[in-house]
Amino acid sequence: MRQYLFNIGVCLLALMFPHITCAFEADSLHLTSQRRWDKRTHQKYSGWERLRPTHAKFQYAGGMGVSSFGVGWDYGKRRQWETDFLAGFLPAKYADKFRMTFTVKQNYIPWSMSFDEHWALEPFYCGLYVTTIAGEEFWKKEPGRYPNRYYNFSTKLRPYIFIGQRMNFNLKNSLVKHISLFYEINTCELYLISKFTNKTLKMKDILRFSFGAKVQLFKD
Repeated sequence: MRQYLFNIGVCLLALMFPHITCAFEADSLHLTSQRRWDKRTHQKYSGWERLRPTHAKFQYAGGMGVSSFGVGWDYGKRRQWETDFLAGFLPAKYADKFRMTFTVKQNYIPWSMSFDEHWALEPFYCGLYVTTIAGEEFWKKEPGRYPNRYYNFSTKLRPYIFIGQRMNFNLKNSLVKHISLFYEINTCELYLISKFTNKTLKMKDILRFSFGAKVQLFKD
C-alpha cells in the first residue's frame, strides 16, 4: 500500500507541475542518449497540424460509463504526455435511463521499453481524469432543497486518479503507427475519503479495474 501511495504521489506531482519534469529532463539530456530501449520520438506537428488528434482510444469501465470512445493528443520530447477527450455511455439497466458521460483525461508515461521492431512495453504510467454525467438530476453544487452540507460533494463531477500498464504492437502502415492494449487501476475522491474514515475497508474495496485499446496514428 505504501508503494501504491508513493507512486500516486509521484504521478500527481508530475501532473500538477510538468515544468519541474521538463526542467529535470533538460538537465539530463546527456542521459537520454543512453536510453536505447526507449524508442519514442515526437512527430513534431506544426501549425494547424497540432490540432489533429494523434491517437484514438476505447476504454471499458473506469467510472466513465460502461464503454467510452475518444481521441487525444500526445506531446513532449518522448511523447510522455497525453490529453484525451472521451464520450461514454451508461445503459438504462445500470441507471434510471440511458446516460452519456464525458471525460477529460491526462496521462503521464515516463518510460517505454522496446523489445524489437514490433513490441514495446510501457511498464508504468499514471494520471488523473474528471468525468461528468449528463442529466439535470445531477448537480455541481448542493441544491437548496437539501439542508446545508447534507451532500458535501458533487454528483455531476467525479475526479479519479489511476496507474496502469500498456503493451504496444508496432505496424508498418501508412495510417496506424501502433496499437496498444492497456489496463488501469483507479479510484476516486469519495472512495479515498471512505477509506480514511472507515478503517475496515480494504484496498480492494476502493480500487476499480478497467482496460482498453489505443490506436496511435501516423503523421502524413
